[in-house]
Amino acid sequence: MATAFKQEEISIKSLLNTLETADAKTKCEIENTLVEIAPVEELVSELQVVKGVVRGVVAMSLIRIGETSIAHLNRAAKFNKDFEWIAQYLIREIKGANV
Repeated sequence: MATAFKQEEISIKSLLNTLETADAKTKCEIENTLVEIAPVEELVSELQVVKGVVRGVVAMSLIRIGETSIAHLNRAAKFNKDFEWIAQYLIREIKGANV
């Protein structure tokens, strides 16, 4: 699947910043790009600090990435108890999507 954003042209951080004011089409394009090119570790790290629509898009990206996200979510939850419920929720969503 081709994306509107190329990895070498834009950073994950700048994609997330763009989400704050993006229209629906751009949000969808950014989510697709995150699923395709973003390192899972970086998405999990960002999920612990972002808010609002950005958090939703990052969470959905991790769900779409699937099983690969689980180990990273578990690791983050182990070290950040405030993040634990979010990680467990996403893991349940990922496992539910794969049943």
